Amino acid sequence: MTNPNPRTLDSLDGRIILAMDKDPEASALALSRTLSVARNTVHARLARLERSGALRSFSRRLDPVALGYELMAFLSLSISQTRTGAVEDGLAAIPEVIEVHATTGDADLMAKVVARGTADLYRITNEILEIDGIQRTSTAISVLELVPPRYDGLLARLSEQDSRPAQ
Repeated sequence: MTNPNPRTLDSLDGRIILAMDKDPEASALALSRTLSVARNTVHARLARLERSGALRSFSRRLDPVALGYELMAFLSLSISQTRTGAVEDGLAAIPEVIEVHATTGDADLMAKVVARGTADLYRITNEILEIDGIQRTSTAISVLELVPPRYDGLLARLSEQDSRPAQ
């Protein structure tokens, strides 16, 4: 069955991604054998997932500690609403800013930042404050990651959709 929305995954996409999680080095042929699906189907699905942006870059799996960034912090940012483009560009130019979300609530943006230690975090925070349009920051340091980013439960639920009886 063809998926009409290239950004929406179906059960086969879920099964392919779960199989890749189990064996990241598996070829399309190996995945096709594991899943009992034609190799060309697996290859086409992977190409579509990459083109659509559903599969993100491999580097997102990297643990920042392996790069020497042992401290993680979340910065709540208040910005001037007329300077959002400059703020986005400024934050994107700082390598230690690894994620930014527009949010509701007291902060306009939430930035996930990695640092080598508290002195490095201080440097990074000052660099962020120098960006035209940043009005204020509030920092919360992560002391322990309790639940890492994960999608396997959602993928397992998706991949089971074809096997459930119709209701």
